[in-house]
Amino acid sequence: MMKGSPYGTHRVISPKGVLPQPADVIDNDMEIYDNEVLIDVKTLNIDSASFAEISIRANGDIEDIKKTMLGIVEKAGKHKNPWTGSGGMLIGTVKEIGPAYEGTLKVGDKIATLVSLSLTPLKIDEIIEVRPEIDQVDIKGQAILFQSGIYAVLPNDIPEGLALSALDVAGAPAQTAKYVKPGDTVVVIGGGGKSGMLVTYEAKKRAGVTGKVIVIDGFQGSVDRAKSLGYADHYVLADATDAVGIYEEVAKLTDGKLADVVINCVNVENTEMSCILACKQHGLVYFFSMATSFTKAALGAEGVGKDIEMIVGNGYCEGHAEVTLEILRESKPIRDLFSKLYA
Repeated sequence: MMKGSPYGTHRVISPKGVLPQPADVIDNDMEIYDNEVLIDVKTLNIDSASFAEISIRANGDIEDIKKTMLGIVEKAGKHKNPWTGSGGMLIGTVKEIGPAYEGTLKVGDKIATLVSLSLTPLKIDEIIEVRPEIDQVDIKGQAILFQSGIYAVLPNDIPEGLALSALDVAGAPAQTAKYVKPGDTVVVIGGGGKSGMLVTYEAKKRAGVTGKVIVIDGFQGSVDRAKSLGYADHYVLADATDAVGIYEEVAKLTDGKLADVVINCVNVENTEMSCILACKQHGLVYFFSMATSFTKAALGAEGVGKDIEMIVGNGYCEGHAEVTLEILRESKPIRDLFSKLYA
């Protein structure tokens, strides 16, 4: 059995010298190296931006969506969207484990991979069903998990589809748990979306009764959805790209003190300044959104004299799966809503 790199560089075909994620083409032969795990795949959870782009190009036609996905994997050896650069994640069952693999996985374990499909060797034999309303695709196929690949063993008390939908955005609530302190004022931009609802719950849990959570969303339906859960102190309907408008709303709700922590869960461009202006001096902004521009954020903060900490797009945090699954256990309203919308 061949020896593999823990980071999967042995699978890179082109260009040479890069890691599997930025690579254009990787080897998706399902004969494993000595430190890899072979997975029988059940469901792909396609990144929302990726699925939206594929759907647009396919004019919403399910068969064309299937053809596009199969073409991506056939060409690249992985499901890395050529237009967005993003992937998604998968759930499946461990079929084989290399003798040099270090970990506690066992053959037969049901797992969700928490590394992107944009770096995961994947082979699709058949697409069984496309569920566009939740960005999930059931397939017959196999995938490879590298030694460095993070994963979560699926719990017995949470349905697979529900767990997958939440784990897809696990980094957001986990980073919230890491950075929000008791008494903090927290602004969640995009608080009515999937990641935003989890963030709002965790922010209120961490900020406590002496803290304050403000949800901002650009759609009335999303504001109403967040309000129905009841985990924020204030709910604001506002365009995430309207920096001045959001600043004025946050200033009004905080008596001019602004937010200790601002968390951006909106997957659209040009929302950097809304977060920066809403954040107090020496506060923290966490951009969970993959649409964030580091250049716009850095120059924008400099331009308005904000000395703040900014975390851009880090979707991984140690223990993030546990934090996220625990929310589904603790909050029946979120679990019920996620079951209805995403599972």
